[in-house]
Amino acid sequence: MSAGLLRSAAQVSVAPGADAVDVRPDAEVRVSAANGHLRSVVVRSETGGAEVAGTYSAGALSWTARPGLLPLGTSFVVEAQAVDAAGQGKVVRTRFRTVVPKQTLTPAVTPVDGQTVGVGMPVMIRFNADVPDRAAVQRALSVTTSRSIEGAWRWFGDREVHWRPREMWPPGTDVQVRLALAGVDAGEGVWGAKDRVVRFRVGDARVHTVDISQHMMTVTRNGQVLRTIPITTGKPGFATRNGIKVIVSKERYRVMDSTTVDIPEGSAEAYRLKVEYAMRLTWSGEFIHAAPWSVRHQGRTNVSHGCTGMSDGNAAWLYSISRPGDVVRYVGGTRGLESGNGYTDWNVGWDRWLAGA
Repeated sequence: MSAGLLRSAAQVSVAPGADAVDVRPDAEVRVSAANGHLRSVVVRSETGGAEVAGTYSAGALSWTARPGLLPLGTSFVVEAQAVDAAGQGKVVRTRFRTVVPKQTLTPAVTPVDGQTVGVGMPVMIRFNADVPDRAAVQRALSVTTSRSIEGAWRWFGDREVHWRPREMWPPGTDVQVRLALAGVDAGEGVWGAKDRVVRFRVGDARVHTVDISQHMMTVTRNGQVLRTIPITTGKPGFATRNGIKVIVSKERYRVMDSTTVDIPEGSAEAYRLKVEYAMRLTWSGEFIHAAPWSVRHQGRTNVSHGCTGMSDGNAAWLYSISRPGDVVRYVGGTRGLESGNGYTDWNVGWDRWLAGA
């Protein structure tokens, strides 16, 4: 037999195997040679993407991809060349495909990156899909703080998880939230696709107290009383909720429309008016805002539809010093605050928080 027709004694094996599908993104890609050594290995996506980097063992008996994650839903081509002791070459070409997710997780994170927040702001992550394996996803989440703080995660349904400290944040804390979700199998065909890092800072401790029965708000910063403000809250039938609330958002102007809180147009209680210095506390429609029409009632009686009203001057001042995450504690009322009606995490005792129920 002529030298040109000699068969190579080299043998090449590839993992994942030929035409493998549903390969995990963290699977090891490895090419090995027997009865010879590897001369070259190229692994790249079938669409011509960048090559997968790897390293050869001593004597080039094997090649292993460097640690890292393969992109989901991608077909790869492996081309390996080996030679035997006689110098006869052998080329092997195989393909494999990583798992195609039924759904990829996209997280929305509060607070946003770079934000400064109040001491009552929890870390909230909302996913675009149900998370069947909560434990796997939670293991990929971490919170790092600039000072030692005890805290924990708690799930609210299959799409939302919060982290809060045992006590409210110490002022001046720097916080990093890491979502190492790339390649995380969340179960039932749901996969994490990307990592993400969010950093925020905690500002001064503004924890204000509204006494519903006394019609007064005591405004504090870092434990020091700054001002006592006459206010009015919800009248009978529209009682303002008791509990620990957190400022969700601020709006310099807002149109208040009774139809959004199930008071129909044409009703004796219907209203539509533009208010100033509005700060949302609940999803059901409780705000702090300027209410110049009720100044004569402020400090005396409750006449609103559930919001906390005050004079223009007091509202402008409070708006100017407030930020999302500031705490407003309501006492002296008879109506409870529903879980999830705003940022209500602080109404859950620590033992219940840890128990997740």
